[in-house]
Amino acid sequence: MSGPRPTMHQANLQQIECLITLAEELHFGRTAERLGCSQSRVSQLVATLETRVGARLVERTSRRVSLTPAGARFVKEVRPAYRALLRTFDHARERAMRGAVEELRIGFTGMVYEEVTATFRSLHDQHGVAVHTTDLPLGSPFTAVLDGEVDAAIAELPVHEPELTVGFRFPPQDQFVVLSADHPVAERETIDVEELAELDLLHRTGNAPDYWKAARTPSVTPSGVPILSTAGITTIQQGMALAASGRHAMLACRPLTEHHARTDLRFLPVRGLEHTSQLGLVWRSDRTSPPLIALAELLKQAGQPAVGIGPEAP
Repeated sequence: MSGPRPTMHQANLQQIECLITLAEELHFGRTAERLGCSQSRVSQLVATLETRVGARLVERTSRRVSLTPAGARFVKEVRPAYRALLRTFDHARERAMRGAVEELRIGFTGMVYEEVTATFRSLHDQHGVAVHTTDLPLGSPFTAVLDGEVDAAIAELPVHEPELTVGFRFPPQDQFVVLSADHPVAERETIDVEELAELDLLHRTGNAPDYWKAARTPSVTPSGVPILSTAGITTIQQGMALAASGRHAMLACRPLTEHHARTDLRFLPVRGLEHTSQLGLVWRSDRTSPPLIALAELLKQAGQPAVGIGPEAP
């Protein structure tokens, strides 16, 4: 009756590593040097593996070391699996060194542009970061973060909430006013920030803090002239539709204008609001974690340009 079948834990990784190294060196001394052990330890590891396999794997004479046919076949079959296992350990070590970034839930207000998704694909391919995106209400950028429904949000700044941390700031963007192509001011090349008082600007509806809403849709010009805002919006699509109707206008940053060319809308740069729209990666301060810190660092390394919509406080 044959004995019990050897299991993988019996033929341990050190024994397999020893045999593969010996197959490459065909010399016990060099093998011991590479493995950082004694020649007698190499002999012991090989002998134990031969016992587990049930066949002689190595022929050793006074002049040379060689693999037996069984040893050569064993090495050929086990080497790919051994190398794959080493790669798995290397990848796990790299992830641990980066803070174990594996999966994060990221919320967005407005549009998720292809530049952002391309960056997330790159983070996944190069660094093992899986990012799952979630739409957030346009006028409620922080609620899902505070409630723990997402790990972080890419939201419009400013953020003055003491419970929240801005881990990464995207580059600032110029602001544009979005209005109907037949609006009385649509033929201008630009519009001054003081001329916003001639428009009925759309505001975000939601439970965002008052300071944030004021930054999105200012109530007065820098000189103190009131700016009309008679309608609210909950989505960018709704805002563009209302702007196209000719009765309202909307502030937006450059990326939105570049991704939404429409014949019924005009996008005019606002003088005085250059580089005043900015997004940030925001998370709960008491839930700061290595994955979030690592993601912020990876975004910084990626040099991702800013994306999104809406004004930042001047």
